[in-house]
Amino acid sequence: MSLIRPFRGLRPDAAHAAAVIAPPYDVLSSAEAREAVTGRPLSFLRVSKAEVDLPAGTASTDEAVFRQAAANWTRLRSEVLIRDAQPCYYCYELTMGNHVQKGLVVVASVGAYTEGRIRRHEFTRPDKERDRVRHIEALNAQTGPAFLTFRADPEIAALLARASEGPAAADAVLQGVRHRLWVVAGADLIAALTAAFERLPRVYIADGHHRTAAAAIVAASRGPGEGPHQWFLSVLFPDNEMQILNYDRAVADLNGRSGEGFLQALSPIFEVLPEEAPVRPKAPAEFGMYLEGRWYRLRTRDALPQDPVARLDVSLLQDRVLAPLLGITDPRRDQRIDFVGGIRGPAALAERVDRRGGVAFTLYPTGLGDLMTVADRGEVMPPKSTWFEPKLADGLVSYSLEDG
Repeated sequence: MSLIRPFRGLRPDAAHAAAVIAPPYDVLSSAEAREAVTGRPLSFLRVSKAEVDLPAGTASTDEAVFRQAAANWTRLRSEVLIRDAQPCYYCYELTMGNHVQKGLVVVASVGAYTEGRIRRHEFTRPDKERDRVRHIEALNAQTGPAFLTFRADPEIAALLARASEGPAAADAVLQGVRHRLWVVAGADLIAALTAAFERLPRVYIADGHHRTAAAAIVAASRGPGEGPHQWFLSVLFPDNEMQILNYDRAVADLNGRSGEGFLQALSPIFEVLPEEAPVRPKAPAEFGMYLEGRWYRLRTRDALPQDPVARLDVSLLQDRVLAPLLGITDPRRDQRIDFVGGIRGPAALAERVDRRGGVAFTLYPTGLGDLMTVADRGEVMPPKSTWFEPKLADGLVSYSLEDG
């Protein structure tokens, strides 16, 4: 079984792409999604977060949400989505300011994931896995692609350049990011891309661990064989074009300490430097902190561990502050901690603390090399270690499990 293969994608035509595509389901709250679909009857959020079409307060896990998602999916398919007659790849380019990245939309092998050729770097949560499984089963389709990366390869770069010659099949702007898609239908180019990716020893999940795990659960439930359920929707980008931002933390309280007491508890661990402006760390092992209306720069006093997981900034903060001082021993489940993507900036953290209390931390971005090193060792990072920008668009290409 090959690592990737082409598929008959479901996609909006050029005239409807801007009206259909939407942010990934997991970067918007239900309230934000309701606002985003206003005046946008074709928005893919009506499929990926179908609670927007149900009464306010409807839980995203309610069975009615999945029924509504299936109904909206059927309507989109009948009204504005087209399906390519033959299996294709799709070249996908994102442009965010001066940053450009170009990758390939494929279906990737569930077997390669379960065998470790497609490497993960995070644990998943069973509740989120169940949510994605229910969505796949309700639609009999995968609509949210996993975001994969690989070590850059000159041959693949040249093939992607060929694949993106000529006008794009879709060209739309979403939240300031330009999304362009080319259909790769030529048999020779498809074969060359398949062979080039097959030569890669490993690829890595950058984002989409729950989508990938859910696809594997659905595959297992439907049994062995060569059916479309043995593949999952993915986009592969070279590592030298990826952009990782920080993933910050906000904690709702100080675990019984006063602000002054918390600063005193930090002082043996960090050099604590008051700052007048919001703090973005300039290097690893440095943190920004917002506490009681003031910013501080924290610089670790001790040498960094040699272990590739323990030396990550997300691990240093967890092991030296969040667990011992703030009592956050299980960040995957503790409701006192929020994870805030770096794209929102320090101001969002300060506003949250001013409104709710507690403390917030800005982090230096995790390096993609660190991610690959951890994944190659078969280890995992703490949750929410990486935030990738720009985000993929939901609805640009979807994968039906009816017949691949």
